[in-house]
Amino acid sequence: MPTFQYEAMNAQGQEVKDEIEALSAEEAISKIRALNYFPTKIREKGGRRPGKKGESASKSDGRPKKIRGTGGKVKINRLTEFTRQLSTLQDAGLPILRSLRILEQQQKPGTLKAVCGAVADDVESGATLSEAMAKYPKCFDPLYSNMVAAGEAGGVLDVILNRLAEFMEKAQNLKAKIKSAMMYPVSVLTIAFSIVGGIMYFVVPKFEKIFMDFGIDLPGVTMLLLKIGNWVSKQYGWAYLLASPVVIVLTIRLIKMSETGRYILDRVSMKLPVMGQIITKTSVARFTRTLGTLIAAGVPILDALSITRETAGNEVFRRAINGVHDSIRRGESFAEPLRKARVCDSIVSNMIDVGEETGDLDKMMIRVADNYDNDVDRLVGALVSLLEPILVIFLGVVCGFIVIALFMPMVSMIQQLAQ
Repeated sequence: MPTFQYEAMNAQGQEVKDEIEALSAEEAISKIRALNYFPTKIREKGGRRPGKKGESASKSDGRPKKIRGTGGKVKINRLTEFTRQLSTLQDAGLPILRSLRILEQQQKPGTLKAVCGAVADDVESGATLSEAMAKYPKCFDPLYSNMVAAGEAGGVLDVILNRLAEFMEKAQNLKAKIKSAMMYPVSVLTIAFSIVGGIMYFVVPKFEKIFMDFGIDLPGVTMLLLKIGNWVSKQYGWAYLLASPVVIVLTIRLIKMSETGRYILDRVSMKLPVMGQIITKTSVARFTRTLGTLIAAGVPILDALSITRETAGNEVFRRAINGVHDSIRRGESFAEPLRKARVCDSIVSNMIDVGEETGDLDKMMIRVADNYDNDVDRLVGALVSLLEPILVIFLGVVCGFIVIALFMPMVSMIQQLAQ
């Protein structure tokens, strides 16, 4: 019988290294889990890392062959609908393989249909649903596959899938609200800058020619406007203006390539007025809802923290969660390192503290997430209300500057003609 070397973590978060005999990697994993260990690495002793059962179609180097059409991403709304439907079919008592085949047939051609078929093939070959889904991380992220694994282990896959669909719906609604709130100011500013740019490029140079023909002395505000107009129309200022958003986006992406750069950007964005509060509260809601959902699904706390850390979407919170993970691994509390990180309000750490004491940490996390979602809704509404008068004042100042700069010399011209 083959012997497998493995690395795992016990219930206290301590690392365990040992060997176990099993007929296959799947059987080895099952035996390791039966010992109340969470396997992190496993390989056959004296051989290469084993593949999943049913991976007969593989490359010569041992890596599983990539099935055509499964490498792309899936839209969150389609994945949410798929999850909800799979939950309904499981609740109705259908076998998982038949449920997958039914959902595969009703999908439109695309990545999700291909992935659904590939997952069904793996399940038919003997892999568990979570193991099959984990092979396609662009479609089923670690949060998804680990929750499915918890549902399989507890025999409540339908409940977990339904909870997962609700989680994705709430996350999607929160993102949609923020996007819709920012759509108005971005649209107004884009149109306003386009109109002002057109005036600077086409209109201002013609006024300059008229002023020069009359040979009148121009006030300082008019000279400033003409210089801006010359820069836009004759010195390729329009190209700089068009390229600046692209340069800014590329610069931000370049900075985000390093961990330190991401941390600085996230820290600065959290200090912005109003918008910083929205970013902070959104991150808190995402972190607490993800962790609460995982714990409620039965995922061990350390594994849940690891998944939450990787899906936090904010480097400041990722570091804070990492501190919490290390604290719990040493046998300490959850709330104290969160207080020291100072990334969220004291009420969050206090509620988590109470959740630890009462054993309802998952419920307390979900409650915090719901409260912060409501706060984000309120702040988004306040931001829109605040941006409207600011945009009106800004556009009024710009238009007033152009009008005054152009009409002041016109008054002098009229006076000269009147004499």
